[in-house]
Amino acid sequence: MYLLGIDVGSSFVKVSVIDAETGKLICSASAPEQEMKIYAINTGWAEQDPETWWQALNLAVKKCVKDNNSLKDNIAAIGISYQMHGLVAVDRSLSAIRPSIIWCDSRAVKYGNNAYKKLGHKYCMTNLLNNPGNFTAAKLAWMKDNEPENYERIYKVMLPGDYIAMRMTGEVYTTITGLSEGVFWDFAGHRMSDRILDYFDFDCDIFPAIIPVFAIQGELSPGAASTLGIRKGIPVSYRAGDQPNNAFSLKVMEPGEVAATAGTSGVLYGVTDKVQTDEGSRVNLFAHVNHSKDNMRLGMLACINGTGIMNAWIRRVRGAGLSYEDMNRMAEQVLPGSENLKVFPFGNGVERLLGNIDTGASFRNLNLNIHTSEHLFRAVQEGIAYAFRYASEIMNEAGANISLIRAGKANMFLSPLFGHLIANLTGSPVHLYNTDGSSGAARGAGIGAGIYTEKEEAFNGMKVLEEIIPEKNESEIYASLYDEWKQSLIKELSNIN
Repeated sequence: MYLLGIDVGSSFVKVSVIDAETGKLICSASAPEQEMKIYAINTGWAEQDPETWWQALNLAVKKCVKDNNSLKDNIAAIGISYQMHGLVAVDRSLSAIRPSIIWCDSRAVKYGNNAYKKLGHKYCMTNLLNNPGNFTAAKLAWMKDNEPENYERIYKVMLPGDYIAMRMTGEVYTTITGLSEGVFWDFAGHRMSDRILDYFDFDCDIFPAIIPVFAIQGELSPGAASTLGIRKGIPVSYRAGDQPNNAFSLKVMEPGEVAATAGTSGVLYGVTDKVQTDEGSRVNLFAHVNHSKDNMRLGMLACINGTGIMNAWIRRVRGAGLSYEDMNRMAEQVLPGSENLKVFPFGNGVERLLGNIDTGASFRNLNLNIHTSEHLFRAVQEGIAYAFRYASEIMNEAGANISLIRAGKANMFLSPLFGHLIANLTGSPVHLYNTDGSSGAARGAGIGAGIYTEKEEAFNGMKVLEEIIPEKNESEIYASLYDEWKQSLIKELSNIN
């Protein structure tokens, strides 16, 4: 018996199939071959066609089962992980009305900020747990104001994972975790926020019915099954945003546990059972996968938009013909500090971590007589790691008390240098596991379908591949370098403000 997990990112769609009994990875694949395009028609915009996700999913599933014919008829459940905060609007034929306004799009900031002022700080922090800022509610408000004809065509509003589940099953649902990440959920009242709906004048009928994260949410339709090359009727039994799912895949379920990811964006995600908001809303609280009215489990999320995308950019412009492994080896040849070259990786839209400001990415102290490609590669990894340290400080101020970081050995954590940078900068051991978002979604599907009677069974086969311990001398060196980097960042922010 097998479980299929799907992770719909903004760069790739990855799928994994695991053995339900042993947790062993049977196969995995990703698509497309090159990173999916993010379209920026205007400055600060970021859009993707939802059809692109569906086509990539088709390719990835077909790749995975191509040489594993036994999988086609023995997949028992499907789980979905997806890029958070995106807006997908469909008409009554369940067709997308316009491209998705995705997570890193910043056009709607003023709509969210105006709502924050009108609704008031107390309500936003007590009920929504967030400034509406640049989340899905604000994006829908932008659409309503700027594309009224498209808005009038809306049958249902969805998050990216809701859309993928709909394409698979024909059923339209969402979850409390999804509504909370869109800032539609009132935690105090445990319901949709009437005040958000009233303020933006949204009709409640355009929102899908709510289902649990772990539950049968529909069955694979004959058409979708034919397209994917697997059997019809398989239950879709789990869906969650990529960061809650990443935390789940690392068994981060209870207060005090922290997960990290460093894909296109970078995230520190800790679980808490208390409302501990950052006054500047630089970190955000959402319903975790195991949250309920009577068992509060909130994910405290600090996001760095420009992480893997920054590393991918430097590869495109300076690393032609090089693999990421090549770049990592070259970066390791350079001493800490990269000969005073500093990188600020904030070039992928407005950064909540910086108070919803788009500073752009930048280099400081670039010396044309000293710095080489090796310096650039190392400085990028150092700059991203400094941003993680900055995020960890804000989370700790909000009560996270980070003492151990768990991450999948994937994306930027494949770089030995990067893992050591994170450990030495945060002062926390880093444990790297043999898991990722797609495997986590597969495990979640097993719980939702009732294949696992106890959640612990879902983590069979998961193990620590590497433990990275902070080193005193390295930590001291990087503490000094980080202080210099932070002071430069604070100066930059003061100039913008």
